[in-house]
Amino acid sequence: MEPSANSDSFFERVYVIVRQIPYGRVTSYGAIAKALGTTRSARMVGWAMNASHGLEDVPAHRVVNRKGLLTGKHHFEGTNLMQQLLESEGIKIQDNQIVDLEKYYWEPK
Repeated sequence: MEPSANSDSFFERVYVIVRQIPYGRVTSYGAIAKALGTTRSARMVGWAMNASHGLEDVPAHRVVNRKGLLTGKHHFEGTNLMQQLLESEGIKIQDNQIVDLEKYYWEPK
């Protein structure tokens, strides 16, 4: 299933939540989908994040998978830009994964 024409409003709802993620914190694709109360999958949130590049006010680097893996890193310019952005906020990364995810995890409401 690919994003459809009505995905634009869904994407914008995702961006509203992502803009709320505090500096130095992260959340997951699934947590965003759950907060939206939608049956749409975490994968659809991933599509929204992929489409967010170019939107400077959407901190896409703060969205990781449920295990803290930087699964979206290949969508950022540069080899390690996602990791560099997270580390600049004080988040420790090792082997493309957040160290002590619970410490940095933010649950959207």
